[in-house]
Amino acid sequence: MRLSIKESDEHKDIEIIIHCPKIDDRLSQLIELIQQHDIHLIGKNQKRIQSIPVKDLLYIESVDNNSFLYTLTNEFESNLKLYEIEKIVKNTRFIRISKNLIVNISQIQSVRALFNGRFEALLVNGEKVIVNRHYVKSFKEKFLN
Repeated sequence: MRLSIKESDEHKDIEIIIHCPKIDDRLSQLIELIQQHDIHLIGKNQKRIQSIPVKDLLYIESVDNNSFLYTLTNEFESNLKLYEIEKIVKNTRFIRISKNLIVNISQIQSVRALFNGRFEALLVNGEKVIVNRHYVKSFKEKFLN
């Protein structure tokens, strides 16, 4: 893989062009990371409203019809439903791992299989989340590629 960067005052915006014979798993991951770089979600924390870059999120959880956004240091509440957030982060490094949880696979430190067909993912902050059996196949495809 070669990387060419052309810096010039003529350019008004950043444009990324990828020339390749075929999109492989490595390139697909790179595209997902680039796409998630500009996505932000709005969250509330202690009556403050903030724009949170999704690349900083560890996971998104739904509890009692409320959605919560988790970073390394904070928890935010979102007005969006989990399925709405899932549409926003589609084609990024996020994947649903249970009925109420979407995880950023870039923030997973390790994974281990559990005895009942589920997986346990250890996040970079030390938290553990469970990948339910129904979501294991899609999780493995995205995480292992």
